[in-house]
Formats: sequence, structure tokens, C-alpha cells
Amino acid sequence: MKKLFAVPTVDGKLCQHFGHCEKFAIVEIQDDKVVGEEYITPPVHQPGVYPKFLADHGVKVIISGGMGQRAQDLFAQNSIEICVGVNSDSPQQLVKQYLEDQLETGQNLCDH
Repeated sequence: MKKLFAVPTVDGKLCQHFGHCEKFAIVEIQDDKVVGEEYITPPVHQPGVYPKFLADHGVKVIISGGMGQRAQDLFAQNSIEICVGVNSDSPQQLVKQYLEDQLETGQNLCDH
């Protein structure tokens, strides 16, 4: 089964705030193994833009440090799972942790 994950990044690591990322790492898994990774530049950040952008790319899971409630609601409307409160690491490591049920989530690091 193919599945796409998105991780907001700065300098190749998880960006703690979803809306402040430089690029999104799109990590592709097939049969519970990472088979690809690419970095895409998002459009200009405005409320509601990133959820549609990532849904249009076929993303099914977002791994983030923090994310506003409106973005969370928009992802939920698009049947995209979100994981928030995650500590910084490389996108592939975070996806591997998710696949092994070892991804540690916590308090949403965004307060809006």
C-alpha cells in the first residue's frame, strides 16, 4: 500500500510550526517502507492554503510540531491524519517512528 506523508521543514529538519516551514518533505512509503522523499516549496502561507496544497498532492498524514486549529479542521475535512507535538528530527526518521508506532506526540506547539 502506497501512502504519502508531509513533514514541514526548515534546513531539512521538522519545523516546529507548520505555517513557518521553508519546504515540505513528502515521504512516500510502500508496504511500510520508505521508498521516496522529495522536498516541495509551498505557496505563500495564508490561512487554509497549505491543507488544500497538501491534499492536492495526495498526502494522507501530516507530522508537525505545532499547527493552528483551523488547519487541523481543514485536514480532518480532507481525511488527512495529523500528528502534532512532535520533536524535531529528519522527515524519514519521523515517518519510520510513525510506522513502528514509536512517534511521540505531545502538546500542540501552536497556540492559534
